[in-house]
Amino acid sequence: MYTTDDPRAALGGSGVASGIAAPEYHDFSGSGRRTEITRAQNVVLAYTRPSAGESLGKGEFRFEHVLLLVHHSSAAEVVAGDGKVSLRGQGMIVIPPGISEIVSLGEGDLVRLIQPDEADWASRARNAASYAEPHPRVTPLTPWPAPAEDRLRFYPLADVPEDPKRFGRIFRTRAFMVNFLAPQEGPRDPSKLSPHHHDDFEQISLAVEGEYVHHIRTPWTTDSRAWREDDHERAGSPSVTVIPPPTVHTSAAIAAGRNQLIDIFSPPRKDFSAQPGWVLNEEEYPEDVR
Repeated sequence: MYTTDDPRAALGGSGVASGIAAPEYHDFSGSGRRTEITRAQNVVLAYTRPSAGESLGKGEFRFEHVLLLVHHSSAAEVVAGDGKVSLRGQGMIVIPPGISEIVSLGEGDLVRLIQPDEADWASRARNAASYAEPHPRVTPLTPWPAPAEDRLRFYPLADVPEDPKRFGRIFRTRAFMVNFLAPQEGPRDPSKLSPHHHDDFEQISLAVEGEYVHHIRTPWTTDSRAWREDDHERAGSPSVTVIPPPTVHTSAAIAAGRNQLIDIFSPPRKDFSAQPGWVLNEEEYPEDVR
């Protein structure tokens, strides 16, 4: 990009605006806390290491929220209104607005995705100060169209076969898109990384198994005082990495055993939604056509 008084500015082309946020890294692997809460612009993420039979609490929510079962040992029962569902193994439960309660049925970890405008949730995030003011490059959340009815929905990953024509296993709600990426055994081939960027949305990369290096490059603006060195951040599991737009990024598994990431976006991605068969529950959630 060029400054406005530079004659080359008339040539057009894609520019990079100022105000690029720094990436954030939240590694919970050494934490002794039962629940860790962090956030991005449009989502609050609560990561809980529960005991079997433990309630995560009963609460009232104005909007849908999401429960992710991130390990094969994860299990949960959710009661919302007159409905009740239970799920064992990896998967996702969508919880409708109103009063609900989550009870862990296993030892595996559980993750809640909550809109920041739910009372008190955003203020509980460990990085709440980072979002005291909205990040100007991130598109604000406008929820996508409502489903035909508000009810509990559950999606076990065991029912989803791997398909090389589809990128991961993607589910969406009105506010969130979740992609359970395929586990990788051993380190990623360093000659086959995938650096890319997003113009106007954050990517939340949740590491649930293994270890990763997140490579993130902040584009240069006209103000060299805002330039940053490239990041090559090592993160264990569980950990949350918030990748801001329009940074160039790619992640590489480095552990010898099983490595798995779950990518989270808010609002849902239109480019992924446009790919036939990629969003596994697209029939239940209408696409935003604005």
